[in-house]
Amino acid sequence: MIRSLATDTRSNYGAGLLHFTQFCASIDIPEAKRMPASEALISQFAAAFTGTSSEKTLNNWFVGLQFWHVVNGALWCASHLLHHTRRGFAKMVPASACRAKFPPVTIDALCILFNNLDLSLLLNVAVCAVALIAFWCCCRLGELLVPSPNLFDPLKHVVHLAAPLTSFSVANETQTHASLFHIPWMKTTKEQGADISITARDHHTCPLAALERHLTVNHDIPPHSSLFTYRTTAGWSHMTCSAFLTCCNDIWVSQGYPNLPGHAFRIGGATELLLQGVHPNVVTTQGRWSSDAFLDYWHRIDTILPLFIASSANTQRLADLDRVMDSFARNHHLLQALPSS
Repeated sequence: MIRSLATDTRSNYGAGLLHFTQFCASIDIPEAKRMPASEALISQFAAAFTGTSSEKTLNNWFVGLQFWHVVNGALWCASHLLHHTRRGFAKMVPASACRAKFPPVTIDALCILFNNLDLSLLLNVAVCAVALIAFWCCCRLGELLVPSPNLFDPLKHVVHLAAPLTSFSVANETQTHASLFHIPWMKTTKEQGADISITARDHHTCPLAALERHLTVNHDIPPHSSLFTYRTTAGWSHMTCSAFLTCCNDIWVSQGYPNLPGHAFRIGGATELLLQGVHPNVVTTQGRWSSDAFLDYWHRIDTILPLFIASSANTQRLADLDRVMDSFARNHHLLQALPSS
C-alpha cells in the first residue's frame, strides 16, 4: 500500500506521523494507546498546533495518520469532537501560516520569456516547448518533467518514445491542427494517466510549433529518456523542474518580474483561455479537472484576474466571464457561491 503513494505524498504523510509521535511522547501517551488513536487524542493533537500551523498542514497530517491506521488495520476514530476541533483550528490560523498567493504567468510574461530565449541553444528549445505546453495546455510541471535525473521513472514520466505524436486536423474555418501524447501517470488518475491535447495557435507562442521544433533539433535522443530531454556536449540530459524554472526565472527577474513557481503556468493558462472566451467546460477538459475541482480552482483564479485585464482595461470581458462561470456552476449543480469580481 505504501508503494501506491508518490514520493512527495509519502514525505507529507511521514511528517504527520512524526509530529503525532513527538506529540504523544511529550505528554507520555504509551504506544499501545497511539494505534488506534482515540478521537480525543487526535483532537488534542490538533489543538496543540492551533494558532501556529496552517489548515492545509493539519489536513495533510491527518490524511497521513489515517493512512497509517489503514495500513495497520486499525479503526480511524473521527466524529463530532474532531469536526468541531478542526473548525476551531481553521478560525485561529495565523496570517503568518497562510501562504501568499503566487502571481500567475500572464500572456505578457510568456511573450517576454519566448522573446528572450536564445533558441540556438538546445536547452532553450526544450525550455520553450515545456513553457508553452504547460501554459496553453494547463499542465502541472510534474506531468511533463522529472524531479531530478536520478528519479526518472518511465512508469510515471512521459518518454521520448511518445514521439511521433498523434496528430490530427479539425475541419473548421482555419483548418486547426492539433496533436496529443499520453502521460502514464497523473495526480488524480494515477496509473491511468491522461492525454495531453496540444492545439496549434496563430501566435508566436504556439505550443505545437514549439514541441515540433524541440523534437526536430533535439534528435538522436534515447527513446526511453524523458520527452523533453535535450542534447548536450556530453550527450544528453533530462529536463528537470528545477533546471526549467531556473532558466525561466533568470529571464523574468532580469525583466523586473518576481520568481514564479511551476504552478503559475497552469493557473495562468487556464485564466488566459477563459478570458479569450473559451468555455469553462473546454478549459476543465484541457486542464483535466473535474467540474467541481475546477470551480474550486476558479475561486483562486478570481483573485488574480486584475493582472490579466489591467493592460487591456476591458472590464466587460471580466463581467462576461463572471456570468459564464456562474452559469457553469449552476449547470453542474455546484452550489458554491462564486466570488464577485
